[in-house]
Amino acid sequence: MFEGDTVKFSIPSDNEREMKQVLTAVYEALKERGYDPIIQIVGYILSEDPGYITNHKNARSLIRRIDRDELLQVLVKHYLDV
Repeated sequence: MFEGDTVKFSIPSDNEREMKQVLTAVYEALKERGYDPIIQIVGYILSEDPGYITNHKNARSLIRRIDRDELLQVLVKHYLDV
């Protein structure tokens, strides 16, 4: 590294942290009800049909607080590790 070079790093935004908390809570609620949480969450993301998400532990209301497009951006970014 040369003097004066800019170092780029990122800190997860509060919004990303909130998304993770919401997804974790929804995942746990679905799991407790005996659903396959991954399949159900993917179904919701693709269709935006709240029927994929249980009302248990207020999961359906929680997931509606997340903007789908923003969630997809974050998921792709993390998957690609960029």
